[in-house]
Amino acid sequence: MDISFLLFLLLSLLAEILGTVGGFGSSVFFVPFANLFIDFKSVLGVTAIFHLSSNISKLFLFKDGLNKRLMIDIGIPAVIMVIIGGICSKYLPEGLLQIAFAIFIIISSLFFLAFKNYTINPSTKNAVIGGSASGFLAGILGTGGAIRGITMVAFNIEKNEFVATSAAIDFAVDFSRAVVYFFNGYIHLRHINYMISLLIIGFVGTWLGKKLLSRISQERFKTIVLLLLLGIGVFSLVQYVQS
Repeated sequence: MDISFLLFLLLSLLAEILGTVGGFGSSVFFVPFANLFIDFKSVLGVTAIFHLSSNISKLFLFKDGLNKRLMIDIGIPAVIMVIIGGICSKYLPEGLLQIAFAIFIIISSLFFLAFKNYTINPSTKNAVIGGSASGFLAGILGTGGAIRGITMVAFNIEKNEFVATSAAIDFAVDFSRAVVYFFNGYIHLRHINYMISLLIIGFVGTWLGKKLLSRISQERFKTIVLLLLLGIGVFSLVQYVQS
């Protein structure tokens, strides 16, 4: 097996484990990892396929925790906006998308590190706003889990319920953007080996993440995740500047 492909698989598995335990979704880690191996717009397409597997796994493993009301209030606007974001991504330069992603990750991680107890009011209006923002960012940058995460935290739901509901929303979002990305030309047969492998990694990483989630304080782990996110954001920004 090619060493670079093996490294891609290992980093993808790490992204899925961290995304499951941290609650932000694997894409915040996977997008910069995958961009080391393939171009950014192809990364968007591969990420959507990866997330479909990942979220089906989460729905299976955390199936008892689904919050249907939040799934509707956050999920419907997220699906609408991810389609709009996915269409917009076609008309923006790849370099602009890369630097926007890096800056978004840096600002988000610094914000959540500085204001760990920040919450928003658990209202339907804020659920719709949070869902819309997370969906648009997922469509245009490949990730919106941080925004959806802080929106769901406001409703003070149990961690298994959080993971299951987030996965249900994410599944609808990723299915929608996968269709848009396909028509945008982001999903290529030359990356079929990546996509097939990621279908397996999505399940394995989610299963390992669930095991870790039962052993480690989610709050403590989130701090570690945020520090890793900050490092990845800085790395992605430096990588773009030097390219």
